[in-house]
Parts: sequence; structure tokens; C-alpha cells
Amino acid sequence: MATGTEEPTLTVDELAARAGVTVRTVRFYSTRGLLPPPVIGPRRVGHYGPAHLSRLALIEELQHQGMTLAAIERYLEQLPPDLSAQDLAIHRALVASWAPDAAEDLERAELERRAGRALSGPDLDRLAAMGVLEHPAGDGPYRVDVGLLRLGVELLDVPIAHETILAARTVLMEHTRSAAHELTRLFRDEVWNPYRERESDPEHVKAMKSLSAHMQPMVLQALLTAFQRSLKEELRAAFTDG
Repeated sequence: MATGTEEPTLTVDELAARAGVTVRTVRFYSTRGLLPPPVIGPRRVGHYGPAHLSRLALIEELQHQGMTLAAIERYLEQLPPDLSAQDLAIHRALVASWAPDAAEDLERAELERRAGRALSGPDLDRLAAMGVLEHPAGDGPYRVDVGLLRLGVELLDVPIAHETILAARTVLMEHTRSAAHELTRLFRDEVWNPYRERESDPEHVKAMKSLSAHMQPMVLQALLTAFQRSLKEELRAAFTDG
């Protein structure tokens, strides 16, 4: 399995700390085949890379959704073997989006334990700008979106200015809210209102209940796929010479 384009440089202890799990957990997942083997370096020391970290985050998210280890094994077996760390991070974000809001109140020490690293003042400001957490009032705990925490921590080392993160978040919020509004209007006018006129039709009622249950996953999958393709095209056009 691919471990990303970056050189694997993390020891098992560093990987566990970054992922917010124990070394024992990492080794257990490895024995179950949930993690690809490390790259063996000098003195027979195993080194792990970004894809190992992203895969660990995905496994933890699937467990958070209530999946058993056997189910997670089957789930991971269906994924392409050459997914990069970035692909795995996107996949995990999509999985996490099915869950209810998962905000928790965390004290600084617990927040850093789950983040797998110490967090400076600027780090906390960047996480707040990304919508991962809210600063406490006074000495209170941080309000943390635990579903976004690991992804936010991974982005801390990306060289993007705090102001740029805020501007990007504003753009995303404006356009996603607009898309949500238009899709809701379309569903209401073209699907829901006609349904109300046919409530006496048992087959139509059954179909509507099924559609309602699958509406959010379908729309999120479509939005993510469309946005990912559009972003790749825009970046290619913006940074390709000629």
C-alpha cells in the first residue's frame, strides 16, 4: 500500500502520539492488517508516513461510527490500494460527515492529548479559524469539533497565513450555504410538494421515506466529488505554465 509521497519518518511512538492512540493500538491494527507495514530503516527501525497517520484517523472514525473491527477490515479492503494520505483524509472527512455534530468540551491537556502534540497560542488560533474549536470564555474548556480535530491538526504545519484561512472559510461558508439553499428549494418544489399531493399512494410514500433517508449522504457525496474535481481543474489551470 502506498504511504504517500513524503518519506516515512515517524517512529511507532511518534505515529501513536500524532494519531492520539497508544503504541499498543498501532501494533494491534498492524497485526490485523488494517495498517500497511512500516518502511524498515537502519538498525531495523520501522518508519511510518502520512498515509499511515491518515489511515489511523480513518479507522478511528469508522470505530466512532460504531463499526466492528471485522466490518472495518472489509471496508478498508474495498478501498484502492494506492490511496495517498490526502485521499484518505478526504475519505475520512466524508465518513465523518454522516455523523451527528460531535462537539465536546475539552480542557487544554485533554485537547493536546487527542491532538497528539502540544498546541501553541497561534496553533489554537488557526484551529479556531478552521472551525475546529472555539476559545473558552475565561478559564473554561475549549469547545471542540472532535470530528475535525485530527484533520485540523494535520493542517497546522501547512504554510498558510491565519488571515488566508479566515478568508477561505468565509468563501466556503458563503458558497456552501448558497448551494444548500438552492438544493433545499429544488427538493421542496420538485419532490416534496408533489409528494404531498400523492400521500394516499402507499408506494410513493415508501419511495419518499427512502429518498429522505438517503438524501443527505447522496448530496454530500455529489458535492464532495464535484468540488474535488473542480478544485483539481482550477489548481491545474492556475499553476500550470503556459
